[in-house]
Amino acid sequence: MANTLVEMFRMKDIRKKVLITFGLLIVTRIGAYLPIPGINPGVVYDYYRMYSSSITEYLNFFSGGAFSNFSILMLGVMPYISTEIIFQLLMLVIPSLKKLAEDPQGSKKIQQYTRYGTVVVCILQSLAASVYAQSIPGALSVPVGVFIPVAILSCTTGSMLCVWIGEKITEFGVGNGISLLIFAGIVARIPNALYVMVTGIANSTINPVSLIVVVIMFFFVVALVVYEEQGTRKIPVTYAKRVVGRRMYGSQSTYIPFKINPSGVIPVIFASTLLQIPLMLGNTNVGWLVAVANFLNPQRAPYLIIYTLLIIGFAFFYTQISLNPIEMAKNIRDNGGSIPGIRNEKLEEYLTKVLNRIVLPGSIFLAFIALIPTLVQLIFDLPASVAMLFGGTSLIILVGVDLDTMRQLDGMMKMHHHDGFVESKKRKSKKI
Repeated sequence: MANTLVEMFRMKDIRKKVLITFGLLIVTRIGAYLPIPGINPGVVYDYYRMYSSSITEYLNFFSGGAFSNFSILMLGVMPYISTEIIFQLLMLVIPSLKKLAEDPQGSKKIQQYTRYGTVVVCILQSLAASVYAQSIPGALSVPVGVFIPVAILSCTTGSMLCVWIGEKITEFGVGNGISLLIFAGIVARIPNALYVMVTGIANSTINPVSLIVVVIMFFFVVALVVYEEQGTRKIPVTYAKRVVGRRMYGSQSTYIPFKINPSGVIPVIFASTLLQIPLMLGNTNVGWLVAVANFLNPQRAPYLIIYTLLIIGFAFFYTQISLNPIEMAKNIRDNGGSIPGIRNEKLEEYLTKVLNRIVLPGSIFLAFIALIPTLVQLIFDLPASVAMLFGGTSLIILVGVDLDTMRQLDGMMKMHHHDGFVESKKRKSKKI
């Protein structure tokens, strides 16, 4: 492993991508500690240290602590993900919007509309956050009339900056930028969770035996997540002889690899983001919004049930978008392929059946893992920050994003080795 890392940093193009990724992630971590103008950071810090709740810990979970700091990046990339969810759902309802997304030029318009929608969501959530700040005694150092527009402008700009950084990481760095920003936020919470854990043991507020059991569960769940992320179902495909130009290609046998969890961490991120909206708006102290936020408290049964159903629903929804059985069957037929034992007109039905059988247990597993933080907190009476660290949502995101990033790095290294081999071969031929 050490040799692989050393070799990776010796490759100029890969080293450049890795350094760009780390540099942009560091920028977001610095921004997480820059408070909104007009906020008294010391007062806010003391308030959350005394009155931290499961809802604030949940909102901190995805922002890497930026929410409790009332940072300019307190909204993070969640408004952008929420808007993406809305547009993907609209594509199922509005055929013209789906047709527009399939066109290369139209997809750019969809991205533009998504950014406009993100600004609207940012304004609503930052307004809720600014109203919530007024409920903290002594938190504001400027008049309310000045603070609200400044907070809306700061949070909206900060969220759009996060989206821009995520896109630049995807374009010039390694991995999916938006997912890596969430990954970095979760990792940033680990030192604080460890401090709370050690302090709790020293103060006898945390049972060491319970903590040991939770740590064992942590490693067991990590192993399960890794095993589930790498599991695949291989569908055999046979291609007949065909003529392309002047060349004849013989029959080939290959397979389509269907992952047990084709959607990865996307359903968990989508479900968490969607449920984050009412929790954020509940901070406005508006009666019915507060009631909705209390109803969707992360430690209560209604939230757990809705969260589970959303994960399962988004798993099926995202799989149908990313792995369209109709398109796959069409491509197999167009290339002269067939699946042994399946008639060509039944390919769509067969692929859909296989996908549904794979996605259902995979999505249930995802939901079960995602519920572990709340179960750990309720059963072992651990602080919310510690439960979030050892919990399923963080593990799924951490393991899933890490595996995807490592696969991309591995592919880049293999391609680099291939180029180097070709160049060395050319140099040898020139010497001869």
